Amino acid sequence: MLTFRSSRQILVLSAGLMGTALLLSSAASPQPSRNHQASPPARAPKKASSGASLSFVDVTRAAGIDFHLTCGSADKRYIMDSMCGGVAVFDYDSDGWMDIYLVDGSTLADLRSDRCHPGKLYRNNHDGTFTDVTAKSGLTHCGWGFGVAVGDYDNDGWEDLYLTYLNGGVLYHNNGNGTFTDVTAKAGVGNPGRWGTSTAFGDYDNDGYLDLYIANYVDLDLDHLPEFGQGPFCQYRGIPVSCGPRGLKGSRDRLYHNNGDGTFTDVTEKLNIDPGGYYGLGVLWLDYDKDGCLDLYVANDSSPSLLYHNDCKGGFTEVGAEAGVAYSADGREQAGMGIDSADYDNDGWPDVVKTNFSDDTNNLYHNDGNGQFTDLAGAAGFGPISIPFLAFGVKFVDLDNDGWPEIFVANGHVNPQVDQHSFGVTYAERPLLFHNLQAGKFEEVGTGAGAPLSRRYVARGAAVADFLNSGAEDLLISVLDGSPVLLRNRAPQPGHWLRLKAVGTRSNRDGFGVRVEVKAGGLTQAAEVRANSSFESASDPRLHFGLGAATRVDSMVVRWPSGKVETLGAEAADQELVVEEGRGVTGRNPAVSARPGSPGKSAKETSDKPH
Repeated sequence: MLTFRSSRQILVLSAGLMGTALLLSSAASPQPSRNHQASPPARAPKKASSGASLSFVDVTRAAGIDFHLTCGSADKRYIMDSMCGGVAVFDYDSDGWMDIYLVDGSTLADLRSDRCHPGKLYRNNHDGTFTDVTAKSGLTHCGWGFGVAVGDYDNDGWEDLYLTYLNGGVLYHNNGNGTFTDVTAKAGVGNPGRWGTSTAFGDYDNDGYLDLYIANYVDLDLDHLPEFGQGPFCQYRGIPVSCGPRGLKGSRDRLYHNNGDGTFTDVTEKLNIDPGGYYGLGVLWLDYDKDGCLDLYVANDSSPSLLYHNDCKGGFTEVGAEAGVAYSADGREQAGMGIDSADYDNDGWPDVVKTNFSDDTNNLYHNDGNGQFTDLAGAAGFGPISIPFLAFGVKFVDLDNDGWPEIFVANGHVNPQVDQHSFGVTYAERPLLFHNLQAGKFEEVGTGAGAPLSRRYVARGAAVADFLNSGAEDLLISVLDGSPVLLRNRAPQPGHWLRLKAVGTRSNRDGFGVRVEVKAGGLTQAAEVRANSSFESASDPRLHFGLGAATRVDSMVVRWPSGKVETLGAEAADQELVVEEGRGVTGRNPAVSARPGSPGKSAKETSDKPH
């Protein structure tokens, strides 16, 4: 029986006093003091202002994407009305080209009348366009959808999907012939009676099979939803809005262990996962201490975020406060949404970015290499500009191929009522694009990177991929009650690049958790293989390394979850390598050499008209 209760990430802000709002939680506690110094970033000269080095055009219509994201009522009367937006980028047909799946939501009336709003699957046509293949795919579940995860859970070479809904979740097995089969009941991953948001596959015990984590948000009773604007947790800056998440009961996350036979076991209670039942919104598997075992970071709304350290023996210890990633730099709970990880300063340690509600700064947690993080959002030039924005999806991505990842942030408020007041915030908001200036600094260059980044959207999910196999990473965002936006990367003078696709044999076939170190042009870069991050979304799992002026990679070290370490020799730039565990480089993606048009552009794309 469905027994929910409701929520969204509406912080309770009275008269715009953010501090009061964020301290309303009874569990708030100060962030522990840390007497260490942050590790210095890799030495590099600071770049001059360079907004002109990044450029994007909106190619949504030209690409043939025709989709409308439905999510609740227009006035967003209930918490679930503002939380839809999962997008997945994955190669469902294993042809070497990234395809797209777009999750759809619903409305309360349609949910009660069993009216369907299935998502859509788009096949990449290899020429910059996509074809809607949903009808024959079997991806037909009816419900109110939110998030999506991608992973080959049975190691058969075909990418599977897990979708979260307002009531439970669905696991789709990829049959390898363009169709999917709902295997939820057999697999035992239904997450029954719970509202799931972000979800992610990762092999936490290194047994070669992908496990599944589901962030659950709040318990909702759909027959007794809190009334709009009625109560202390149904106000934003003194105006009536939808209620929550404060004042509502949180829903405990779930961790499912893959048994290796097509079934999973719920180990949530056994491993003491989310005992407080916080408001879960973002999920990220990462090996932050580089011990070869995947740790887990969960961004929670209006409650402490959680970092689970993996003991490499099948157990976890929650260390978020100790590690410095549970609260803001001044010890406040935040309304965390999206998360991602990359080594943004090339010091060899994976850092973390987290997005938050408006009237607060986003976080840039620098990994200090000793099990702790320092929030350098202010010092890096990343945090202050985010204060009026309400951020969801977020991705690290090297957009100009110089070897230093940028940060893209998808923004959009949750209360359309703000447009009726002069708060300095708006419902639709422009995205933020932070160009990496090296030396630990960023510059926000969105308004100078093409007309689409100056427009306002009520954005949610964000994903990145090289859809043209041209060496240029593109952006995809979902838009509440609107069309998604596919942004083609047309950086005028991009550097060289190298891409790696990992194929596990003893490790999970997707290679999730693989760590690759690449040396080229005097710079050493490191990255981890994953698909699922951001907010409710999954991105291209292939590792992309910008090489700048270097025309070759001098060496590569590949560290597999199984413990195997392989050192690979020099390789030419501007190609995609297939690296198989125990066999080294076993192939090169022929789609790269056969790419159409010039890098970052398809012959079919001729304009930058808004979608």
